[in-house]
Amino acid sequence: MSADIDWAGWPDTYDRVILDQVDSTMSEAARRASDVLRPTWILAHHQTAGRGRRGRAWENPKGNFAATLILRPKGDPQQIALRSFVAALALYDCMATVVDPAKLSLKWPNDVLLSGGKVAGILLEAMGQGAEVLSIGIGINLSSAPSPNQLEERAVAPVALADHTGAKLPAEGVLFELATAYARWEDRFNTYGFEPIRTAWLQQAARLGQPITARTARDEITGTFDTVDEGGNLVLRTPKGRVAIAAADVFF
Repeated sequence: MSADIDWAGWPDTYDRVILDQVDSTMSEAARRASDVLRPTWILAHHQTAGRGRRGRAWENPKGNFAATLILRPKGDPQQIALRSFVAALALYDCMATVVDPAKLSLKWPNDVLLSGGKVAGILLEAMGQGAEVLSIGIGINLSSAPSPNQLEERAVAPVALADHTGAKLPAEGVLFELATAYARWEDRFNTYGFEPIRTAWLQQAARLGQPITARTARDEITGTFDTVDEGGNLVLRTPKGRVAIAAADVFF
């Protein structure tokens, strides 16, 4: 990825905003949402108060990547939430341009792994009745990874892309590749529905067919990762039968 970005190939139905610093690209998306009519990417070179799933802090030192896509999607909230898989596939394609794709995998529900370590995360937030505005936040450890002592117990250790590429990638170049890939997968999702997205995601799924543990708000369930169903739920095979899980943290 060159530091000199040729924006000529940028998806023509998407807008972009590039900022030096914000508290959080997700917060900035919320502030701008009412004025956004077209899909819009917001990139910030530095976040002072980034956040991840369930309100957790997301460390984003300078040199890493933080962006949010604002959409006005059609469909019911469950279908809209399937954009997490669209975003994951776009992230996979983006990073596969600079590292061996065989080293990449997708961890349900919202993480991208590089050689088994977490290199990127996805956060979805919906606003308005019927989720009329959707923000998709994406953070990538481009240059550095958080310290493992900042993680909760059993969490996947973080890694940085630079440790595997030896290169310092420009955030704008990453945004270009990511936005281009996202537009492709979004078009496929809108045209053919979730099934081809689901199939492609499962082809890159981490620990498919292996034992994993899913921790929900109420309990922990350990079983064999069987599939992701048509609703995007994690399906485990357990001694008590197959269990479909809509939301959980997954541990290996």
